Amino acid sequence: MGTSQVSYCKKGVDRKTLNDRILLSSDVAFCYDSGNNRETIDMDYGITRERALKLLQQHLTNNNMIKHCIASEAVMRKLAGHFGEDVDLWGLAGLLHDLDAEATADDLTQHTHQTVAILEEEGVCAEIIDAIRMHNEAAHTEKRAQRFHHALAAGETITGLITATALVYPDKKLASVKPKSVRKRIKEKAFAAGANRDIIRECEWIGLPIADFCDLCLSAMQEIADDLGL
Repeated sequence: MGTSQVSYCKKGVDRKTLNDRILLSSDVAFCYDSGNNRETIDMDYGITRERALKLLQQHLTNNNMIKHCIASEAVMRKLAGHFGEDVDLWGLAGLLHDLDAEATADDLTQHTHQTVAILEEEGVCAEIIDAIRMHNEAAHTEKRAQRFHHALAAGETITGLITATALVYPDKKLASVKPKSVRKRIKEKAFAAGANRDIIRECEWIGLPIADFCDLCLSAMQEIADDLGL
């Protein structure tokens, strides 16, 4: 897709030429390859959901990790709707946030660096890239300071706790999980210990009480339960 970073997330961009890309003032951008074929991409975000899913398949081999990313997308779309934010923008951040999770393994000091490089190469808009970079503060000196950043960090973290909650039910189905069960598990630090409660509680920093946050995120995952195999 070329090497230039698309650093905007808005439509109606003035005519520009970025290496092999010609961007026009419209709702889409056209990328011309050497065979003069034309591919449409989303000018708002620099990437389509279809392309994002292909990147997941290229960089992740663990099906559970892919499901985590899809769950995070659903949660972020639900949260965006709650706050009146751009649901597609937030959803793409959730979908793409862990592209380098397998490559960096358990080294949190490196996690997100490769993802940022991949997405910059793709031309993904800077707002998405920045939120993804900031969801792991251990790799950077900066601290989360924006609603988008806190929502992604808290939202992707709670997906693991909700999944673990579903798996203790006899049928292992999200449909069986009640909101009060998720709220109860939040208080049990030994349960799904990898789901950092302090990060989950960042929802309160952006004006969303933990109970409401749990309810919204559970609802989001229940809506795509078939996709998650739960």
